[in-house]
Amino acid sequence: MQPELAHASDANLVLAIARYREDALAEAYRRHAGAVFGLARRLLHERAAAEEVVQEVFVRLWNAPERFDPERGTLRSYLLAQAHGRAVDQLRSEVARRRREERGARETALAGYDVEHEVGDIIVADLVREVLGDLPDTERRPIELAYFRGHTYREVAAILGEPEGTVKSRIRSGLKRMHAQLSVSGLGLKGEQL
Repeated sequence: MQPELAHASDANLVLAIARYREDALAEAYRRHAGAVFGLARRLLHERAAAEEVVQEVFVRLWNAPERFDPERGTLRSYLLAQAHGRAVDQLRSEVARRRREERGARETALAGYDVEHEVGDIIVADLVREVLGDLPDTERRPIELAYFRGHTYREVAAILGEPEGTVKSRIRSGLKRMHAQLSVSGLGLKGEQL
């Protein structure tokens, strides 16, 4: 950091930030991040969420320093207002998410418990597990990694140390074999294309 920035006014710091001086942003952060974090932590009650707000506030300052108007108040008050707004947005988003989840849970409960459907799902899962187990390891392993562990084809290729095209071919071949065996077992997968 340049020594003159340690004694610069906040308005001059923001001017330096507008000129893409990272050391000016670092000085603004040194001066005000603690207050921004404190407010965000009080509102959100979670350290990680508060740290995210601090990061967003200072990234906004870096990306749009012209939004700060020294005629309207101090840099600290501006940053605190930004932090307050962002924290409130996060709280509202969380409340809305909880309401959606509660509404979904109520709708599911009102729909009732379908024992026949549940038993059918268990039978299908057992049949799929059995058919998957009958596949050669070269097909079974990539399918397990992609479909049951959520890896992308590229990730599966890296895990297995195989070319991505080879992994895709083995998955496709294994899925076709499974489709055929499940069809023979009476599990109709009409319209499914593998």
